[in-house]
Amino acid sequence: MCLVTPTTGQTITCKAAVAWGPKAPLVIEEIQVEPPQAQEVRIKITHTSLCHSDVTFWEAPVEVFPRIFGHEAAGIVESVGEGVLDLKPGDHVIPVFTGECRNCKYCKSPRTNICANYAVDALRGTMKSDGRTRFSIQGKPIFHFMGTSTFSEYTVVDQAQVVKVDPTAPLDKICLLGCGIATGIGAVWKTAKVEAGASVAVFGLGAVGLAVVAGAKIAGASRIIAVDLNPAKFAKAKVFGATDFLNPKEHDKAIQCVIQEMTGGGVDYSFECVGNTSVMRSAYESCQPGWGKSVIVGVDGSNKMLEINPLEFFSGRIWTASVFGGFKCKSDLPDLVDKYMSKELEYDEMITHTRPFSRINEAFSLLQKGESLRCVIEVEA
Repeated sequence: MCLVTPTTGQTITCKAAVAWGPKAPLVIEEIQVEPPQAQEVRIKITHTSLCHSDVTFWEAPVEVFPRIFGHEAAGIVESVGEGVLDLKPGDHVIPVFTGECRNCKYCKSPRTNICANYAVDALRGTMKSDGRTRFSIQGKPIFHFMGTSTFSEYTVVDQAQVVKVDPTAPLDKICLLGCGIATGIGAVWKTAKVEAGASVAVFGLGAVGLAVVAGAKIAGASRIIAVDLNPAKFAKAKVFGATDFLNPKEHDKAIQCVIQEMTGGGVDYSFECVGNTSVMRSAYESCQPGWGKSVIVGVDGSNKMLEINPLEFFSGRIWTASVFGGFKCKSDLPDLVDKYMSKELEYDEMITHTRPFSRINEAFSLLQKGESLRCVIEVEA
């Protein structure tokens, strides 16, 4: 039996931070949020944080505007649509930008976390079921983002992208598991499968890069080389487990050559957490020939092509990428929350700022200036 709330089946009027165009400051608007349709969930967002991917697509000159961004958040289920059996009003949840339908051949396979029905689609601005939005302002449609749109007091998400979690877990902390922290940790544990004693190089020390550092330390890596153009980030990287620190601007040779010399040929694993094709090449070449594995974690929004001579692959190095750290959201995310609650996984120091919803544009400014790792935005009044 589905629980009924006072707003079940009704359109809710609430506040949302609307982007009216590329690079335009977000505007706090009163919007209307329709009830969830079949297999959908309406969530009251309590906390959301700002990820670089939000900025990347906010800056992109695409036609999917006006739009509500946000994809790293936590909240409480307000109501569910027909056919939703694993969630109910009052459940504490994390919406995730990539889903798990549990029915397609990919979801049934242990070899991937890609879902045939709910794969990442940053350019889709409507709900999957009927191609319509659930947001509007006085009848004018407002588009969705990544299937989550968490810069709103209420949002509607496909049930395959909503994960029920421990209700005692602090929503202002576990919201980070909706993207950055899970992505970095999983790239180490699930995609690369870093083993004890391995050597690792991490390119880019934002929140995702630091999560990679933390994941490598937990995995037992013996050497973790942190690479960034901003040496101010090295102190934080040391806290999470980095052992060596390199600023490419301080060397007169390519940074991959420096790493090769430091390690006797290259590291066992490298991770690119910047989203830059040149850095991706450097990370790949910093790996040990014969068995080194390089994982692309950062998203390059420029559409630049990676150029490589196929003969380079005969070096024995492996080049791959990681989406949401290889985690299946519904199957794996509750366990990450449990690890956070048991202090096996600690990342509170990545939250460098908090802001009320009304000051969300300050979060964008902090991230763009490199002054913030994660800014948690308090959506709930």
